[in-house]
Amino acid sequence: MLNARRVDGVYFKHSTRTPSRQNRSRQMVTVRLSPYPTIIEAAQALYRDHQVEEITRADASAHNLTVTTNKISQIIEDSKKNNKKSICFVTGVPGAGKTLAGLNIATVRAKEHNDEHAVFLSGNGPLVEVLREALARDESIREGIPKKDAHRKVASFIQNIHHFRDEALKTEHAPYEKVVIFDEAQRAWGKEQASKFMQQKRGYPDFNMSEPAFLIGAMNRHHDWCTIVCLIGGGQEINTGEAGISEWLIALKEQYRDWNIYVSNRLNDKDYFWDPELSESISQITCKYEPELHLSVSMRSFRADALSEFASYVIDNQPERAREAYLRISDRYPIVLTRDLGAAKAWARTQARGTERYGIVASSGAIRLRPDGINVKDKIDASVWFLNDQSDIRTSFYMEEVATEFDVQGLELDWIVIGWDADFRYKDGSWNHYNFRGTSWQGVHQIQRQLYLKNAYRVLFTRARQGVVIYIPKGDASDHTRPPEFYDETFNYLKACGIKVI
Repeated sequence: MLNARRVDGVYFKHSTRTPSRQNRSRQMVTVRLSPYPTIIEAAQALYRDHQVEEITRADASAHNLTVTTNKISQIIEDSKKNNKKSICFVTGVPGAGKTLAGLNIATVRAKEHNDEHAVFLSGNGPLVEVLREALARDESIREGIPKKDAHRKVASFIQNIHHFRDEALKTEHAPYEKVVIFDEAQRAWGKEQASKFMQQKRGYPDFNMSEPAFLIGAMNRHHDWCTIVCLIGGGQEINTGEAGISEWLIALKEQYRDWNIYVSNRLNDKDYFWDPELSESISQITCKYEPELHLSVSMRSFRADALSEFASYVIDNQPERAREAYLRISDRYPIVLTRDLGAAKAWARTQARGTERYGIVASSGAIRLRPDGINVKDKIDASVWFLNDQSDIRTSFYMEEVATEFDVQGLELDWIVIGWDADFRYKDGSWNHYNFRGTSWQGVHQIQRQLYLKNAYRVLFTRARQGVVIYIPKGDASDHTRPPEFYDETFNYLKACGIKVI
């Protein structure tokens, strides 16, 4: 017989059967009642020494996550035993648990293998900020210590990748850590962007390498062994200078051929490798392809494992396939469409139950949503927006402050309102890309910048755990920056994808 029990703020299932001798100290077993915890709740549970199996459902996604984390642990143990340097690339659909897998590895290795000093690194500032604040608040309350002391403890476990890089520049010694997990490794800077930043902002005039090349080089200072885990999200590059995974593999090919390289067997998919020539050249590297390093099932969207597939069809201009995918998920994961912002906000509020979070998100290029009160230029305080309760007007709940793709990547809400502007508009049967400069929209013609814009909307589309409402403005015929024709075709296209209008 199974009953539900709430432990440390998280609901788990447990059995009333008498546990075996080896399990008497831990009666909690493997299943959390759906929905899945947010990444914030999951991080808190892991930090409290819960096992990763305890905060996942007993379904395909739970099995997938366990298999992946076990494979990573096996690679680390093999590296340690045989004095090898290894790197592994973990791929996964949006919301599949890549960050959770990384956090789990970091917590387990840090607490069970003190000699390894594992650390979770991310270049995603809002994610680091929110996770640190959430863990520090929780630690402060549970341990009865000042929050500043809790922050100090958490900082050794979760770090900004830029802090790790800057510390490695101060010395030629090997880093303190033997195991490092790079979250969203596809967002690491290429040579041009990294060199420009380090020379102009950090005062290192001789810095002339990509971020991946430097980071691998820093870990390569270890004389015995080390392991790098790169967590790769498909279609997630959203900013200038982000090199995808190419720079990691180029550095390994040209400078670190003695490293053991383990890659997901999905690494050559177009969502991860969008440059065919580069893909061909990387095939010259000796890799061990491991199917266990791919997370194929979405955990974030527990009602809609096919959400990322649907979003890809929409953004890739495949309305027929999008419509088919929508029919498979609409009864479990509502996606609706409106041209009334008030109706969109009301829909999100009425869908939410209890402490479920809702809020507005929009592309960082959605400049002309400002007449509707959606101002993407106003910077949110991420830890407040994601963590504070409904009494705080700065939180997502009030839907007065909007988060962009840079604020929400790697994080999530239960219900979201997507404000869809004319920067990514449907026209004459295809998607068109625009950037607002000065007083007008200008076409974006550079392929890489088009990719960033496309991925921005992919990120926004996959941030909700339970459902989405898309707001498309009606436009204003008297405003040359937002006439109705900039929005009407996008609205009609999304309808053609099967999305219900409210």
